[in-house]
Amino acid sequence: MIESHKTFCRICTVLCGLEIKTDGARVIDVKGDRNHRFSQGYTCPKGRALGQLHHHPDAILEPAIGRGAAASAVDWDTALDDLAARLRKTIDEHGPGSVGVFMGSGLGMDATGYRMAEAFVQGIQTPAKFSPITIDGTAKTLVSALVGQFPGLSNRPDYERSELVIFAGINPLVSHGHNVALPRHGHTIKAVAARGQVWVIDPRENDTARLATRHLGPRPGSDYAVFAYLLRDLFERDAVTPAQEVDGLEDLRAAVEPFDRAEAARVTGLDEEELGDLAKAVAASGRVSVETGTGITMAASANVTQWLTWALMILTGSMNREGGVWFHPGFVNRLDLVEVPVISDVRHPGAPTRPDLSGIIGEWPCAALVSEIEAGNIRAVVNFGGAMARSFPESGRLAKALETLDTMVTLEVVGNETTALSTHILPTKGQLEREDIQLWDMLSARIQLQHTDRVLAPTGRRRSAWWIIAELMRRMGLDVPADVPLDDREEGADRAMLERLVPDHARASFAEVREAGAVDQPLELPAAWVDDHIARIGGWKLAPPDLVTQLEEFHAGSSTHDGALRLIPRRQRRKLNASPLALGERPELLIHPTDAAQLGIADGQEVRISTTTGTVTAPVRIDKAIRPGVVSLPHGHRDANVNVLTDSTKADELTGMALYGGFAVVLEPLESAR
Repeated sequence: MIESHKTFCRICTVLCGLEIKTDGARVIDVKGDRNHRFSQGYTCPKGRALGQLHHHPDAILEPAIGRGAAASAVDWDTALDDLAARLRKTIDEHGPGSVGVFMGSGLGMDATGYRMAEAFVQGIQTPAKFSPITIDGTAKTLVSALVGQFPGLSNRPDYERSELVIFAGINPLVSHGHNVALPRHGHTIKAVAARGQVWVIDPRENDTARLATRHLGPRPGSDYAVFAYLLRDLFERDAVTPAQEVDGLEDLRAAVEPFDRAEAARVTGLDEEELGDLAKAVAASGRVSVETGTGITMAASANVTQWLTWALMILTGSMNREGGVWFHPGFVNRLDLVEVPVISDVRHPGAPTRPDLSGIIGEWPCAALVSEIEAGNIRAVVNFGGAMARSFPESGRLAKALETLDTMVTLEVVGNETTALSTHILPTKGQLEREDIQLWDMLSARIQLQHTDRVLAPTGRRRSAWWIIAELMRRMGLDVPADVPLDDREEGADRAMLERLVPDHARASFAEVREAGAVDQPLELPAAWVDDHIARIGGWKLAPPDLVTQLEEFHAGSSTHDGALRLIPRRQRRKLNASPLALGERPELLIHPTDAAQLGIADGQEVRISTTTGTVTAPVRIDKAIRPGVVSLPHGHRDANVNVLTDSTKADELTGMALYGGFAVVLEPLESAR
């Protein structure tokens, strides 16, 4: 019997509305829901492939014990009893820090599963917690804390009224998750460009740049010099007009003084005229919105670039003002109902084997996991839905380390390289099999909350992630909240767990959100809670000493260019990071025609790409849209995993963030072009 279901996609934080048709247990069609109040029929190819993901040939349908080919299916009691005994023994003999936990993105989009995973971490009291924040996002958290004295200041452009939007190191037409979370991005970009200007700063003229007003293609990691120049220009024009009080204005002025137009051009490799045109655009618009992505946050200069973008928005009066940027007040946990706490730093000591790297917001950097395993400090890893073997730095070395663990458990829906390295594989409900609500409300482009019923009954012996984790905790002798049901198969158990996540102070009750499917509230600018917080801390902190020092160090190191090819990663329209679905996308290496000619490489030719840590092979696509001296390999592929080339020892000291982009590579042609 063919049925139609309304739901929302949870492969990223955009959460587009979907209409799904099923025939019995089969998904036969997935398309955008034209009546969805936010996405209005839009969805990306990845979202439309949810049926393929649900029916994937490597779908995990029952628990298993044993690595790789030696894995054998077992019942839930056997799997959980064995795992609980192993983890309990490891903790009792070696302490809580001997168990590492990765809070992966897979479970990160499962609201009740993720919250129960947090309870597990708290229950075992391990300091060895890891998450994707030290894979792609530490700079934003650090700058929010250092400049705004609270790490939860999550800003985004006022797209409805902005007249100048700068996208730096981000390609929202393809990658509209991250912290952007805005559906129908093409429509939005065109609307801003029609009434004002949209600039894209990226070494590659990406998809978004084709809709933008202008594109600048600087050297990888040199973006900080663009924003330092724009700030210097503001000071020179006496055009500093902050909307709130500021602290450290003269220190910031001194920090950006070296970056006149000529110096910024030298550092970035851009023409002075291009930089001048951008400065004129800032002057003409008054307020400016800057959106950064992984092209910034994965680079060595992530912290200083993010800092200088904030400083630019502060000094143009764009923070918490119409036509600038707004700060999400939260739908569930509301910042506008409390006095925002002053948290001036988020760093703390990290892993014992990497004293050179700070931990951040209660986590150890992902770059430290491999050395902790090799040293014998971490003997077991609990992986909550992460493709660790593809997404961690120096992933070839990490895969070998994971194989040596006494215990490696992965909660997942589809088999991959990480499940093959696991001693215990626990199948959770896929997103079509569970009732759910939106978890990361503060990453939304609206003040909103969504709910969906399940579309299909669970396949095989899959269980709710919250139940799996709660049962593991019970068997380990850990406290589980009394109101957590004993069985996820009980009528209303999943719904009861969801209802726990929506407190009385939320903007709408769980019942109201469930009834409506989606609830939102209008954006009001300026928001009093933001201005009140900034006034309470004595103004935006414009010149954090650690960031000023990093800027000086980067500037000093920019005096020479070694001529090496620099690799930047990228996302693809039909490939979701480490998802098993590639949807026809190949891991092609983009290279400029000039570089290809110098190396004797033809279009379509296979090349070996090498660093000191690893080697991968990939076919070449010659593309004049990428800057000379730069090559690009996409994220998330198994056969050409870009993270094999990264180095876990090369990481930012302030945050522990590994260098995922802008590092040198060597190319070697392998065969003639076909």
